[in-house]
Amino acid sequence: MEKYSLVDLIQYIDPRDLSYEEWLAIGMGLKEDGYTAADWDSWSKADRERYHNGECQKKWDSFHGMAGTRVTAGTIVQMAKDRGWKPDPGMELDWDAEISTKDELVVVEKEWLEGKEIHEPGADWDPAGELIKYLETLFNSDENVGYVTSCWEKDGKYLPSKGAYDRTAGELIELLGKNKNDIGAVIGDYKEAAGAWIRFNPLDGRGVKNENVTDYRFALVESDNMEIEEQNAIIRELDLPVACLVYSGKKSLHAIVKVDARSYEEYRKRVDYLYEVCRKNGLKIDSQNRNPSRLSRMPGIIRNGRKQFLVETNIGKESWEEWREWIESVNDDLPDPESLLDTWDDLPALSPPLIDGVLRQGHKMLLAGPSKAGKSYALIELCIAIAEGKKWLQWNCAKGKVMYVNLELDRASCLHRFKDVYESMHIKPANLNNIDIWNLRGKSVPMDRLAPKLIRRAAKKDYIAIIIDPIYKVITGDENSADQMAHFCNQFDIVCSDLGAAVIYCHHHSKGGQGQKRSMDRASGSGVFARDPDALLDLIELEIGEELLTQKKNEFSCRACIDTLDKYSDSWEDHVSQDDMCSAVQMKKACDSHLEGIQARDAEAAVRMAEKRAESLTAWRIEGTLREFPKFAPVNLWFDYPAHSLDQSGVLQDVQPDGDQVSWKRNFKKKKTPEDRKKEKKESVEMAYGACSIDGKVTLGALSEYMGVTEKTVRNRLKEHGGFWIDDGVVGKK
Repeated sequence: MEKYSLVDLIQYIDPRDLSYEEWLAIGMGLKEDGYTAADWDSWSKADRERYHNGECQKKWDSFHGMAGTRVTAGTIVQMAKDRGWKPDPGMELDWDAEISTKDELVVVEKEWLEGKEIHEPGADWDPAGELIKYLETLFNSDENVGYVTSCWEKDGKYLPSKGAYDRTAGELIELLGKNKNDIGAVIGDYKEAAGAWIRFNPLDGRGVKNENVTDYRFALVESDNMEIEEQNAIIRELDLPVACLVYSGKKSLHAIVKVDARSYEEYRKRVDYLYEVCRKNGLKIDSQNRNPSRLSRMPGIIRNGRKQFLVETNIGKESWEEWREWIESVNDDLPDPESLLDTWDDLPALSPPLIDGVLRQGHKMLLAGPSKAGKSYALIELCIAIAEGKKWLQWNCAKGKVMYVNLELDRASCLHRFKDVYESMHIKPANLNNIDIWNLRGKSVPMDRLAPKLIRRAAKKDYIAIIIDPIYKVITGDENSADQMAHFCNQFDIVCSDLGAAVIYCHHHSKGGQGQKRSMDRASGSGVFARDPDALLDLIELEIGEELLTQKKNEFSCRACIDTLDKYSDSWEDHVSQDDMCSAVQMKKACDSHLEGIQARDAEAAVRMAEKRAESLTAWRIEGTLREFPKFAPVNLWFDYPAHSLDQSGVLQDVQPDGDQVSWKRNFKKKKTPEDRKKEKKESVEMAYGACSIDGKVTLGALSEYMGVTEKTVRNRLKEHGGFWIDDGVVGKK
């Protein structure tokens, strides 16, 4: 059973909102569970209007003799839950749950804590300089700053007005530099009995509400019911990432803490976490300061004869992420180191392969490549191969259940794509129950929020692979930031460890030519992407020349003719040689000889479609960087929409990747000389003549059809070549 501290839970309960009876119930519950009157008293001080020194102790002493129903810890648990507290996932507390007095996330040893004094500036105090430093630390020069110098009085307290919000930090800094001896000339006169206030997050210049905040950069940590020295000591002991520490001129320090949230929602979560850590370490903070538009005390101001001054800037950890990682490392749940000697003779079994020679079950794989590489199709092919226990490209796959997380396609398109790929791979769909598709287009959330949702849905499903396509939809943070991407990639580890399934995902290449880069340097963003997975498969495009394209057109056309002849004729093979089956010209003639009418038109249509399909072909090379297996030789393949296939003939082996040279060389190569173009034409004529040769007889018509140009163009090219003669439509070599 998970244990919680009641001292932590009552921080979710504001004593100002409670009736007298509810306040008493809190005290009774604390006493019943072994806490002290000091715990109750410390919490009660937040209700300044009703709090009376010594009252808690008097009531505490009387609880043992009070008649009525026994109040337990469950009362406090329920009151905290009603006000927004949630136990850790999977650790829901019931009314009688056991509560512990042991705090979590505690880094401050209170019994050893010594107060740390602050020193008020002397006669050399520079108020304008302090305010300038404050502005330079928190704001960019073009950002609007909200501040308040006017106020109104209520019940003996001075309350700030709406104030100004239409001036930039740069403007204020410039004016303060010109009026060093008169801050009031810049910000306006203020009432010394009240002091002045300033907002620590930038505004849009249209108002001072939360919706007017343009960047959720900082949060306010303030405690006004502790000694200043104690506040200062805890703030520093916690190593809070404080940008500015300001003395309020009365009884509190205002710590402007870096939270660097990307949204209001994330800001609230980070502030909740910040306040929780502060409370657990004895800093009794004012929870009313949660809003990003909150006012704080302005340095460089006199308040009731006391200086509001800047104590220090940029103390503690440098960033929120660094601080949070440090806090959580103090009381982590990481395993203890183990001796190699203890396991040497009894090594744990390795996870079985998911993709032979590439990836184990429970490990991570990244498929990287440029746009139009068919990465999504490749991942669907992998889904099918795992579900059916078939080969994926050249690798055998384990058979099992797989979840495909679709973040990009609408549901109908995704389902149709799976069927199209099944048919293109010529695989019988015998195990469709092994594929689950989670369609999240328009519903995707950042990976750190998606991971627990995914784990919850995948639990007990026995998936051996989770495929996420594409990851740019769920990237958390800046993809060029190493620390943010490390946090992002860590979510995949969580999924792998919790489910025991491999996580496979794809990512795009960075901009520019990739041919000269190593495979692990091509993925966009931080190098973390390429270095984090256990297997990286990188796709790079190969340049298909005219000769190779012509060859594929011939191959596809022959196949189309053969398929059509098989459909309509039983005896055509008796009249066509094996050599003829490799010539598109001869196979078209065979169609003309054995087919007529609608059959012949079907053949013509099939050839046209085949040639068009050949023109859309792209060639690719897969290179791998593997952690668990030896490096494999580059794999060459064709992307023939909608599926990839291996280059069985080996024609791609010597083809260079697209963009293999530096840009100026590629551009230079494209600028062909007239001599180059003349040479290419001669070579294309010779290739066509060789392909169309039958018993030494080649016709203009056959060359025209093969080359895809008119007979007139063929005549001109033959004449330009100079090595051929033409006689009554027949072509021969001189």
